[in-house]
Formats: sequence, C-alpha cells, structure tokens
Amino acid sequence: MNVFDIIALFIFLAGLFIFLNIYVLKLPSTIGEMILALFLSLCVITAGYLIPSLKIDAAYIEEYHYADIIYQIVLSFLLFSSALNMDFKRLAKHKTAVLTLATVGVIISTGMIGTSVYFMLGWMGIKLNFLYCLVFGALISPTDPIAVTEYLRRFKISKNVEMKIEGESLFNDGIAVVLALTLLDLAGGQADHQLGFFEVIYVFLADVGGGIFIGLLMGYLGYRLLKYIDNDEFHVEILITITIVLFGTTLADFMHVSSKQAAVIMGLVIGNEGRSTKVSGIAGDYVFKFWNLIQDSFATMLFVLIGLEMLVIPLRFDYFAAGFFTINLVLLGRWMSVFIPIKIMSLKKKFEPHTISIMSWGTLRGGIPIALSLTLPEFNGKDVIITMTYVVVVWTIIYQGLTLPVLIKSFVPDSKN
Repeated sequence: MNVFDIIALFIFLAGLFIFLNIYVLKLPSTIGEMILALFLSLCVITAGYLIPSLKIDAAYIEEYHYADIIYQIVLSFLLFSSALNMDFKRLAKHKTAVLTLATVGVIISTGMIGTSVYFMLGWMGIKLNFLYCLVFGALISPTDPIAVTEYLRRFKISKNVEMKIEGESLFNDGIAVVLALTLLDLAGGQADHQLGFFEVIYVFLADVGGGIFIGLLMGYLGYRLLKYIDNDEFHVEILITITIVLFGTTLADFMHVSSKQAAVIMGLVIGNEGRSTKVSGIAGDYVFKFWNLIQDSFATMLFVLIGLEMLVIPLRFDYFAAGFFTINLVLLGRWMSVFIPIKIMSLKKKFEPHTISIMSWGTLRGGIPIALSLTLPEFNGKDVIITMTYVVVVWTIIYQGLTLPVLIKSFVPDSKN
C-alpha cells in the first residue's frame, strides 16, 4: 500500500465517520468521530488477534510519519481556518483575559501538571525525568479550538464567556507548543548544552514573537494580494490563501519560531481585514466556505489518525493506569490555570458567574497534544508520555464532552443544544 492509497483510505474513513455520526450517532462531531475512531482501532486490534494475518505492525503505521503530517500541515490548516472565522473586534474586547489565560494559564497548568505527574509516576515506580514531566504538562495544556467552538455554540451561554473560551483555545496551543519545545531543549532532547533560566525565557519569547511577526507579515501580504484579485477569480483567491498558509508556516519553521502562532495570526488578519473591506464580493464568500470545508474535513481526518494511535502505543497496564491517574491531575491543573488568573483579574474586571467552572470543564483536548507526543525525540519515558496523552485526550473528548450539557444546564437553565 503506497502513500496515495493511505490518503485515499483516510478520506474514505473521514467521509464514513461524518455520515455515521450525522445519521446514526447524532452527536457533536468531535465526540461522535472520536467514538468511531476508537471503535475502528478496537476492530483492527481484535481482527489482528483473531486472524494473525490481518495484524498490522506498529512499525508499518509509523513508517508513514502521519504524526508529522498532523503537526506540520493539518494543524496549521485547522488553526488558520478557525482564526479566519474569529471576529477580531469582539475578541479585542476580551484581549486582556484571553492573553492572560493563554500565557499565564498555560505556565500554571504546565507547572501544576508536570510536578504532580512526576510524584505520581514515582509513587507508581515509573521513572521519568522531571523536565520531561514538565514537557508533558506543556503539551497536554492546550485546548482544541475546533472542538470548543463547535460545541459551545450548541448552547445558549454568555457571549462573553464563549469568546473568552474560543480566544484562549485559539492562542494557548501556540504558547503551549513553544513552551513544550523550550522545555524539551532544556531537558537536553534537542540541544547540545543545558539552557539557563534567562536563555529559556529568551527562546520562549523569541519563538512566540517571531511567530506573531511572520503571521502579521504574511497575513498582510495575503490581504493585499486578495484585494487586487478580480471577483470572478475565486479559485485564485483560494490558491493564494493556501499558499500563504503553507509558505508562512514553512518560513516560521525555517526560522525556528512558532509556526502555529503564525497560522493563527494569518487567519485573524486575512479573515477580519477581508470582511472589513469586502475583499472580493462573492469570491470572498467562496474563500470562507472553502476554509470551512477544510476545517470540517481535516478535523474528521484528524480523529481517524488519532484513532490509529491505538496501534502504536505500548499496551502496558501500568502506563494506562498512570494515564487514568493523570486525568485527575490534568483537570486540577486546568482548574488552577483558570482559577488563579480570573480571581486576580476579577479585582479590576467583572466576570460572568460560573466562568471558572465552564472554562475548566468545557475545554476539550484535541490533536495538538497527540501530535506533539508522537513527534517527541526518543528518550527514556517517551512511551509513558504518549500513553498518558492518549488516555487524557480520549477521556476529555468523550466524558467531558458528553457531561458538559449537564454542567451548562445546571448553570444556565434555559440553555439548549
């Protein structure tokens, strides 16, 4: 089976998942597609045990480097399309809360989760360097903007709370990716020497700032190009946006800055500048419709790929037990990362009731933690990080996703889904 057959299989499974979820499960796409992905993985594993000739070797899956495809292309496209539909004027009203939660919140979450996981693993007799525990804390901290946006809009909650959650989810992934890679350098995974504290701060700020700069530059370039395209040439506009995303993220990676942060900023610039000036009439509508299609299709393919991870992770009881213990630690870390910043900001600004509860429970994990864990360099303990990440992501999407309506209805009695 060549790479084109693999791509065709993924597209077929994505289409099948969408159909089954819409007409059979009738669940929010994020939850339904995750359930279907798990079912697919279990079927493949069961078939391999019952009929040895059908067993798929993990090395065969890893040969195609699908995690790299998720991280380099799929996530960049998804983040760009999400930002493209974000109303920057509404987001600007909550910029202080959003940026504080996306930066300070991620740092608090990383420290809380990493430290507690370190002691938990030690209690279980599993050895993992403290810095690698912090790497796990960083990579598990970002929330999924696609899952969050789609799910929250099914409920009648405060627009202020909704915008804070969407905005934070959009920005915290880039911050978390940079922090995880910086900690990885500190742990010695990518660097030849140990980084000092001030070097860590410099690398972190340079990565984030560099990603924002490239995003602004390429976003403005894309906007200027779109402005001069004839209304009937909508296919050219679509190609320009694709080129801008691919070239911008490639340039960011080449310059060793945050390509995910660049993708978000490009989407914000092109989306909001495009709307504000009515870039190209009917062609503009096609651009937004195209990226909405990309978002829905790639999000589904992402869950197909996540489902295949079950074929890659080691099936060790102690690793899975660590994963289930970690669920509670991640929830605690998330609550602290929301509670502390909001309580401090509440001294000068009023927040909606139950904001902390909804933001703590209602933000789901998605593809970024999975992709980051799979693309980590080899080190002692990588397998336990991959397993814990998989368990946490699956739990948050299915259990938290299914129980979120109960939580919201208890706080907002007239909410509907």
